This record gives sequence, structure tokens and C-alpha cells, in this order.
Amino acid sequence: MSTIRTLLLASRPISWINTAFPFGAAYLLTTREIDLVFVVGVLYFLVPYNLAMYGINDVFDYASDLANPRKGGIEGALLPPGLHRATLWTAAATNAPFLLFLFAVGNAASAAWLVVSVFAVIAYSAPPMRFKERPVLDSITSSTHFVSPALVGLAIAGAAVSADTVLLILAFFLWGMAAHAFGAVQDILPDRQAGIGSIATALGARITVRLSIIVWAVAGAVVLPTGWPGAWSAVLVIPYIVNAAPWWNVTEDTAASTNRAWRRFIALNYAAGFLATLILILAWLG
Repeated sequence: MSTIRTLLLASRPISWINTAFPFGAAYLLTTREIDLVFVVGVLYFLVPYNLAMYGINDVFDYASDLANPRKGGIEGALLPPGLHRATLWTAAATNAPFLLFLFAVGNAASAAWLVVSVFAVIAYSAPPMRFKERPVLDSITSSTHFVSPALVGLAIAGAAVSADTVLLILAFFLWGMAAHAFGAVQDILPDRQAGIGSIATALGARITVRLSIIVWAVAGAVVLPTGWPGAWSAVLVIPYIVNAAPWWNVTEDTAASTNRAWRRFIALNYAAGFLATLILILAWLG
């Protein structure tokens, strides 16, 4: 039971909704029904997907995480080395049946996006790819973790590709890149000490924070042409911009202080998710 509890904590329960919601919302808005595919897809992106994403990360980042004061709580687990093999095997065993089902009931497009999604989860942390250590590619891959479930949901539901859908997905992707980049700022010093590269270590704290704020603003602007009710989602970026703005002039020495904003970021995701749900309900009724 202790092992199971540790593995569940490693999957970051506080973040489960961030991947399950995009799939569920995309599928439900397209099909307008709750069926077996919806239930299986939501369950997959709720737990097994996150166990793979964060578990693989915790296994291969263990050495550097030991020196990072943020790790060991809701912001990142410290998996004992004795559980590393069990984590990887459990991630594979829990992902396999869900993926087999989704591949079986899906189509070529949903299969392609599933491959992209799983590849991004593995490539981000596992050697030899380790995309998390490749500046800019790290933010792209991280954003893919959260956008790809929505793309799988749209594809498996047979959604028609429209200009509005493309703009909304693009905005979501930009939001994810900005979020990852801003989150990387707090780890600049421990990452440099461990010899780990990131978008923040490459660009520096101040440029990364400013770039994140600008990209969030662009994400908000991208959805404006979609009209009612999609354009209303532009307001969702405002709290993130306000939250990050005090660190516009952050220095390398004070980069760790952005952790205060990052902790609020976790709460903001729930507030933004609530507002996004209201917008989706309006879209449903419309």
C-alpha cells in the first residue's frame, strides 16, 4: 500500500485535471454524449497518463531533484531509487490497456495524435532524447503534454477542422509554452548547478519572464477572432499575466522568488478551468 500511495503521489493528483479536462471537453463538445470512449479516455488522461509523464520525469531527474528545494511535495516527488524500476513498469502496465483501447476504437488521426502524445511524455524526460534539456524544445514538448489530449479527443470524436478550432488550439498551445517557460525560471540556479539546460537557463531569468508574459498576451489575442463564446477565453490569460508581472525585472539571483507566483499558478489553473467550463457550457448551449 505504501508503494501504491507513493506512485499515486508521483503522478501529481493536483494536476490530473489539467490533462483529463482537455480530452473530455473536446470529445464531449463534439459528440455531445457520454459513452465508453469518453469514460475510458478521461480515465486514461486522468491517472495513467500522468503517472507516465511525471513518473518518468521523477526517475530520470532524481539526482538533480535531490539538490532542488522545491522537490518532495506537490511540486515534484522524490522517488526512492528502489521504486524507480517499479515506477517505469507500473507506468507501462497502466498505460498499455488504455492505449490499446483508444487505438482500437479510434481512427488514423486520433492514432497519430496518441503517438505524438506518448512520444512527448517519454521524450521529455527519458534519455537519450531528454527534450527537457533542450531550450525552447522543452517548452514545446511540455505544452504538447496538455494540448495533445484535446487533439486526441477532437480526432477520435471526428470533429471537423475549422478556423476557430485551430485558433483555440493554437492559443492553448501558446499558453502551455508560456506556463512552462515561466515555471523554469525558479529552477535556474539548481539547474545550472546540475548542468541542466532549459529555456530559462538559456535566455536568462528576466528575458524568460518577459517572454512568458508576452506569449500569454498573444495567446489571448489569438482567440479574439473566434467570436462568441470562444473569444471570451481571452480573459483567462489575464490572471496569469498579473501573477507574473511583478517579476518583470527579476534577476538571476532572485529567480527562485518566482516560486511564489508558481504556487499561485497551480490555484489559477483551477480558477481558469472553472471559467473555461462556463465558456464550454455556453458553447454547448449555443
